[in-house]
Amino acid sequence: MRKLIVIEFVTLDGVMQGLGSPDEDRDGGFDHGGWAAPFFDEDQGAAAVEGLKSTTAYLFGRRTYEKMAGYWPNQPDENPMAAHLNATPKYVATRTLTTLSWSNSEVLGGELVPAVLNLKAQGDGDVAVLGSGVLVQQLIADDLVDGYRLFLHPLLLGTGKRLFREMNRPRRLRLVGCTQTTTGVLMLRYDTV
Repeated sequence: MRKLIVIEFVTLDGVMQGLGSPDEDRDGGFDHGGWAAPFFDEDQGAAAVEGLKSTTAYLFGRRTYEKMAGYWPNQPDENPMAAHLNATPKYVATRTLTTLSWSNSEVLGGELVPAVLNLKAQGDGDVAVLGSGVLVQQLIADDLVDGYRLFLHPLLLGTGKRLFREMNRPRRLRLVGCTQTTTGVLMLRYDTV
């Protein structure tokens, strides 16, 4: 059975919004887009490539899927992340999209909980969730997350969408790995208990 792993870049105060570029996500008047770029280093790149080895599928929310589908298919396969993302099955939790243009993509049909349980039951490895804040909240609420891979940045933004929001009950985690990058980012690996 596959594990569902949430992979997120977050600030110390838990913000996950708009990490990549200034205009990536301005919801709520967020104007700190692109905050993660100054912290990227070879350690993070190596960790990302290493994580590809266990990832056998991706699960996205609609908004994240649309952003990624607009970028990654146009990147060369010499980029290991592009090669993996383009070749690996991708599932999209959406109520609005019916057709998907990115290769190896399909709509995750039906109700979320049984659909994700079915996806997890299909083989080995990990189903990686990248970004997809709204979807992640639903996955947490329905106890579908098996682990977190967090890139914790030494930065406080004070505003923006947060990874961990209100929950109906506490969730215990077990730390299974922690590595510091040259820029002070902590790469944290947690499994659910």
